[in-house]
Amino acid sequence: MPSSSQASSTEDGHSKRPRGVSGFTLPKKEISMVPRHGQVEALSSRRWKKLLDLLETLDRWIDEDPSGGPALAFREQGLQDWYGKLDQVTRPRSPPSCAVSARWACLTADDQMAIVFKVFNRYLEVMRKLQKTYRMEPAGSQGVWGLDDFQFLPFIWGSAQLVDHPTLEPRHFVEEKAVNEHYPDYMFLDCIKFINEMKTGPFAEHSNQLWNISAVPNWAKVNQGLIRMYKAECLEKFPVIQHFKFGSLLSVQPVKP
Repeated sequence: MPSSSQASSTEDGHSKRPRGVSGFTLPKKEISMVPRHGQVEALSSRRWKKLLDLLETLDRWIDEDPSGGPALAFREQGLQDWYGKLDQVTRPRSPPSCAVSARWACLTADDQMAIVFKVFNRYLEVMRKLQKTYRMEPAGSQGVWGLDDFQFLPFIWGSAQLVDHPTLEPRHFVEEKAVNEHYPDYMFLDCIKFINEMKTGPFAEHSNQLWNISAVPNWAKVNQGLIRMYKAECLEKFPVIQHFKFGSLLSVQPVKP
């Protein structure tokens, strides 16, 4: 595991900006070679299966929540109990070669497609279940002017997956029929489906940023724009980037005056 540390601000109040940002997201050409989630399994080994097993356990804990009831007090207690279990699983152990670290140590560059479309996609399912079950409020939401209340990366990777798609264009993701037909295979459309489930009213009103993106002529331009937006809205803003873990994979250097 690479060493990590929390980001901090410089003396003049500017945030430290991560280097090597282009390597932080997977190349869209490689992602677009995987048109359907189901085909990812054939591209790599099952080294990442332990991560799926862990996420399956986290999902099961939500179902096993004994607090019950829709009242706020019950929801808060249930979430605290769930997080307490998670903390026990992920808490650093001695020696460093603990089970959690071992899960990551076995991964290689060959697993990157599976990490995105199997592991990360399963992670999204667990997070959405938490958000629904405990009615979690987003932190720092920009409301209708934000891309999404909870996630950003799946839109980047999901748009890359759709580059050069023969039939699906950006204008189609605001059409409910297209979303319902294709969401199991495409991460971007799965994100849109979740938004449609959680929000009411015209799409242009509750998700104005995405509505504007639907007018972009092709997925390559959508992907490029989302990467620029991610750098500006996440990687270059201290209130957001301070929660990232930095190390040899994602380093951070002070911005020169």
